[in-house]
Amino acid sequence: MPTPRRLLAGLLLAAVPVTIAACRVWAPSPALSAEDAAKFVTAVNDTMLKLGRQQQQANWVAATYITSDTEAISARANQAYIDAVARNAKDAVRFNSLQVAADVRRQLELLKTTLTVVTPSDARQAEELTTLTASMEAAYGRGKWCKDPAQPATCLDIEQITEEMATSRDPVRLRELWEGWHTISIPMKKDYVRFVELANRGAKELGFADTGALWRAKYDMPPDAFTRELDRLWEQVRPLYVSLHAYVRMKLRAKYGDIVPEKGPIPAHLMGNIWAQDWSNLAPLVAPGSGGPAYSLTDILKSRNAGAVEMTKMGERFFTSLGFAPLPATFWERSMLVKPADRNVICHASAWDVDLVEDLRIKMCIDPTEEDFTTIHHELGHNFYQRAYNTLPILFRDSANDGFHEAVGDTIALSVTPEYLVKIGLLDKAPDASGDIDLLLARALEKIAFLPFGLLIDQWRWQVFSGQVPPDQYNKVWWDLRLKYQGVAPPEMRGEQFFDPGAKYHVPAVTPYTRYFLAHILQFQFHRALATLAGCTGPLNRCSIYESKVAGARLEAMLKLGQSKPWPDALEALTGSRDMDATAIRDYFAPLQTWLDEQLKGQPTGW
Repeated sequence: MPTPRRLLAGLLLAAVPVTIAACRVWAPSPALSAEDAAKFVTAVNDTMLKLGRQQQQANWVAATYITSDTEAISARANQAYIDAVARNAKDAVRFNSLQVAADVRRQLELLKTTLTVVTPSDARQAEELTTLTASMEAAYGRGKWCKDPAQPATCLDIEQITEEMATSRDPVRLRELWEGWHTISIPMKKDYVRFVELANRGAKELGFADTGALWRAKYDMPPDAFTRELDRLWEQVRPLYVSLHAYVRMKLRAKYGDIVPEKGPIPAHLMGNIWAQDWSNLAPLVAPGSGGPAYSLTDILKSRNAGAVEMTKMGERFFTSLGFAPLPATFWERSMLVKPADRNVICHASAWDVDLVEDLRIKMCIDPTEEDFTTIHHELGHNFYQRAYNTLPILFRDSANDGFHEAVGDTIALSVTPEYLVKIGLLDKAPDASGDIDLLLARALEKIAFLPFGLLIDQWRWQVFSGQVPPDQYNKVWWDLRLKYQGVAPPEMRGEQFFDPGAKYHVPAVTPYTRYFLAHILQFQFHRALATLAGCTGPLNRCSIYESKVAGARLEAMLKLGQSKPWPDALEALTGSRDMDATAIRDYFAPLQTWLDEQLKGQPTGW
């Protein structure tokens, strides 16, 4: 499952924005000139670089040495950074009506939507908000479920629960684990309610209706148009998801009996994943009768005793085969690739650029699994992207939109084909393409199963931020959306005494999530375009761009643009199209769709 990077650890630099129409339009003072605007932007970039480095350093320590002290240090660094950026963002409206150079205008507009969270002008409220964000993330990192609180040996953290849910087929135990993890977020609810209130105050001071409107304004189109664009993309892929859902439900019903309904939603705790966002662990239960995929990358890695460094170097070699320079020596010295035994850390995988130039790192607790092998490629994609645009002004040092950043590493992972594994010595011989249904189904259990989850988290948050969903309906609407998009349901009704959204890292960490949906769309669009450049003429799912310098050059040229251009320009530079297009997903999985249609003859679909 792709995992998120943290550009500025919870208070993230965002992707390409649009003009803030809601802001007050200031008439330019006679004393202001285009030169003043250029000087202002230069000063802002200098401030963001200085404070951004300090924030990154503090947040790295807070994530890799969780204590009350590092939490406090992180909160102060976050506050200093976002206070400065918020002041400058509000000050930037002075230049709204001034004629300035195009690159200066773009930086002014980007500045207004740089922060994920804007602190209120009131100093005490600003401090409270940054403290809340640090505290919620740390609470998640410390989260453990204890079956018997009096016996510490029964306590399980997220890693241990994830591992057991991946393999257990005992529905009673799965429910126990699922419900246990969802207790860690209950204390967060009151903090989240206050967080929403304070974050909205900051967003309104910047001219937005609420924080959700701020988030949606980052995509070079009006917020409402962006919402419609997401709906369009979802409708392109929804038929494939519905087919996959119906097939998996049929197989789970055969395994578990009546606890899985014939026509309704699937119980969330049976999906092999705490959030039912990745169904890969169900592969042994739902694989075709052919006996499953011809190989298991997890088994291969374990048989080789592949360590965290070795797996990461494999990922690096893919990028260097495309013509990218190797990672700096400091990457290997400073990254956290394994879980330390002596302290609490946040294991959730993320990619960092600590000095915002060349101090690239990964924070991850790597296991020898196919999932982690893929995640390494994903996180390295962030690192190589970060370095590609590191000579641009700070305001341009991000991806064309945040879905681009998430998509790049996953695009590389789509090239982890049997033929590629043969080239790097992990397989002796590539299996015949006639058995690709097993591989396509396995990939669909990861990629297609994720799509609705990638949409619904921000659908929930946008409604919360707007006030459409009040605190006394947080959990109800959460599960309404999970039913609508995913077709899953909890083991039993979940009341408002629970705060189930907080059991997903990105909610307490205040990380926007729509980027992951976009990334899943874009990675296939990128892959199709790059595979064509690499000269692949076979099935799209068998194409690998490994060792293609032509594809690598096209990719790197797009990465170097950062967010200096609107995302349609960057998309066109790579794919030749200015529109996001989910048909590449349908092309990639076309053989699987045909196979699913055969399996589902006479079976109910939908929920």
